[in-house]
Amino acid sequence: MTVSISAVHVLVDDPDAALAFYRDTLGLTVRNEVSRGEFRWITLATESQPEIQLVLSQPHAGRSKEDGDALAALLAKGELRPLHFSSDDLDTTFDKVAGAPGAEVLQEPVEQPWGARDAAVRDPAGNLLRIEQA
Repeated sequence: MTVSISAVHVLVDDPDAALAFYRDTLGLTVRNEVSRGEFRWITLATESQPEIQLVLSQPHAGRSKEDGDALAALLAKGELRPLHFSSDDLDTTFDKVAGAPGAEVLQEPVEQPWGARDAAVRDPAGNLLRIEQA
């Protein structure tokens, strides 16, 4: 039996800003986009791992108002789980991400005590991203 990761969902408050960040800044490729009413789901993947998809959606998409409000509040506080990326050139990736509209630098590239060299930023929605040197 083989089990693998197929998709990771990321909540965003502004799909256009998130799309620009993940597509234009990080270089992910749009695989699919679905609209339903006022909401959108945008699926992206990297060229090196096309089988793992990142799905951007809004807190209220497909949820009750109460659940959407709760998720939107957590997103606004930056309290959702982080995303971890790796890059074969952390410094170049960091420079690109640090200059992206709406991104917030939390930690410049540094050697960590556990052996990794990484950086930390927030995407335009406030999601924490850690980017590690591959």
